[in-house]
Amino acid sequence: MALKLLLKCGNIKETKAFYSELLEFDVSESDEGTCTVEKEGGTIIFTEEDLWSGYPKCTGTIYFFLQDVDAYYELVKESVIMRWPIEDMPYGIREFGIKDCNEYTLAFAKQI
Repeated sequence: MALKLLLKCGNIKETKAFYSELLEFDVSESDEGTCTVEKEGGTIIFTEEDLWSGYPKCTGTIYFFLQDVDAYYELVKESVIMRWPIEDMPYGIREFGIKDCNEYTLAFAKQI
């Protein structure tokens, strides 16, 4: 089963630039005011449309599982705001977390 998230963003142009330039995601136009970002099978659809009231927020963490999380950490660590550095977690995951341009927390991980 594939999971795709639809999330509100503050600025679609800024969101596309953040995901394509800093995180090196594949970014495509989905519809007017909407874009799709994808990395190794993980997908988020962002929209500027006022589907929900208030500023974008999420009380959780969005995980992307990658083939080589260490190489990806080295690629992005200087360009983003870190929530936590790369480390082996007691629950069997090697991961790091960042804050995206919409204040969402993203984690990049692999099973160990």
